[in-house]
Amino acid sequence: MQICRTIPEIRQTVADLRNAGTLGLVTTMGALHAGHMALIDAAKGDHAAVVATIFVNPTQFGDPKDLENYPRTEESDLEMLKAAGVAAVFIPEVSDIYPEGDETIVETTRLANVLHGLVRPGHFRGVATVVTKLFNIIAADAAYFGKKDYQQLAVIRRMVRDLHMPIAIHGVETVREHDGLALSSRNVRLIGDERYDARVLNLSLTVAEAMIKEGKTVEEVAESIRGVIGSKRSAKLQGLDIVDVKTFEPVTGVPKDTICIMISVQFMMVLLIDQREISP
Repeated sequence: MQICRTIPEIRQTVADLRNAGTLGLVTTMGALHAGHMALIDAAKGDHAAVVATIFVNPTQFGDPKDLENYPRTEESDLEMLKAAGVAAVFIPEVSDIYPEGDETIVETTRLANVLHGLVRPGHFRGVATVVTKLFNIIAADAAYFGKKDYQQLAVIRRMVRDLHMPIAIHGVETVREHDGLALSSRNVRLIGDERYDARVLNLSLTVAEAMIKEGKTVEEVAESIRGVIGSKRSAKLQGLDIVDVKTFEPVTGVPKDTICIMISVQFMMVLLIDQREISP
């Protein structure tokens, strides 16, 4: 596995890898877990070679403390990527991605500023900007993202479409721990009862899915989700959105088409998100 720390290095490595066929890309902020490995596996199944990135992107953090506390585990990350069969990994410095005087941003003006974007102002602008930079640097044929970050996936798909980027975007199903909690690099920061209470995210979505299947309205479902999450003292519901998967517009009444429920829950210092696609 090639470890590249500069843009010229990764570009030369990508050019060499292309001699063997197509290239899949998995962008990460490190602190890797089985969810990331699922993305790697999906990319490996479709392409001759896979490139991964490790870059803790400062522009998508609203709280400086959140950026400072984000786990950095480069040594173990590299071991996991090598074992997974990744061909190359790009680990740039912040100054490489955002050179002095950098002033260009990329933003999906509507999708970045609704739903979870209201909970985390500027977050999706930071995501879109850094992903555009990484796409330009690596020029892969396809990139793979987890469905857990559902709005992020929608933002990236819209960005790629609108800017005519020559890259396919694939969503991969959420990987969960044994008790249903969606895998996240943030889970290790849960303390005391928070880890036990965090199961409430998946539980509330499971209850919601059953209600949709029974023909309940989204208003009834939303009330149920608030009640389930509110039953845990350490959990505070920050965002709850129920949208049409095709239009990303809010849904009311009894759903007629597939919807997605997205929730964000605060546990003291940790914000967790989850989602569920549901067909009536």
